[in-house]
Amino acid sequence: MAHLSEMQAKVSVKADTSRKPLPDQQDHKASLDSMLGDLEQELQDLGIATVPKGYCASCQKPIAGKVIHALGQSWHPEHFVCTHCKEELGSSPFFERSGLAYCSKDYHRLFSPRCAYCAAPITDKVLTAMNKTWHPEHFFCSHCGEVFGAEGFHEKDKKPYCRKDFLAMFSPKCGGCNRPVLENYLSAMNTVWHPECFVCGDCFSSFSSGSFFELDGRPFCELHYHHRRGTLCHDCGQPITGRCISAMGHKFHPEHFVCAFCLTQLPKGIFKEQNNKTYCEKCFTKLFSQ
Repeated sequence: MAHLSEMQAKVSVKADTSRKPLPDQQDHKASLDSMLGDLEQELQDLGIATVPKGYCASCQKPIAGKVIHALGQSWHPEHFVCTHCKEELGSSPFFERSGLAYCSKDYHRLFSPRCAYCAAPITDKVLTAMNKTWHPEHFFCSHCGEVFGAEGFHEKDKKPYCRKDFLAMFSPKCGGCNRPVLENYLSAMNTVWHPECFVCGDCFSSFSSGSFFELDGRPFCELHYHHRRGTLCHDCGQPITGRCISAMGHKFHPEHFVCAFCLTQLPKGIFKEQNNKTYCEKCFTKLFSQ
């Protein structure tokens, strides 16, 4: 018992001494190893057998006290440290890579994928899109900022967009209503149209025959095209597509430019005018020369 008390006193003295500041970590390690070696030797001198719990994978010394089992090996608690920052891992969670242990902070900083938006490590759920990795909350529409739902996303110039903004910003616009053209469309006049929007610019009738007339970048039916061009016959009101007679500020089909009295066609545009009406010379003389 006297020997045991003496040994405890020595251990106490050594423990107190170990609390004093040491020059550096190597001195501390050497002091600790020396103290453990002395303790083991004194126990053996007292006839007390010491059975090691294993050998530390770091220092290769026997483990007599607390032991940590990790990575398939045994460690002194103070020797089981993060490979990068050298902080003790103890019973804290750690990550293994290539047989080495890392604390959570260093593992994520060194090896976790980075978010393409914030550049921070992704430590939980990861979303992969456009050949990049993202925090799920950071993968959103480049225009409106909304996180994508079940509809997914559309990519343009290496940026993601929701369906609504993508169509509004990049889909071809209808030449009639200027809204995005999504499905069925017509191509005419170097642009696209909703079928219901490709109509005459005046009467809004569709072009059932498939033909139309263009004026100032707008489509028109034949009647309203000639109306705007001033090429409707003043007599019959129909378009003039061939020979035309201009008289009294109007245009006429040659066959409709006639004497207002006898209805004879006026040859070569020769006529007499009275009260905005045309007459042949014979009828004009007969009616108005008295």
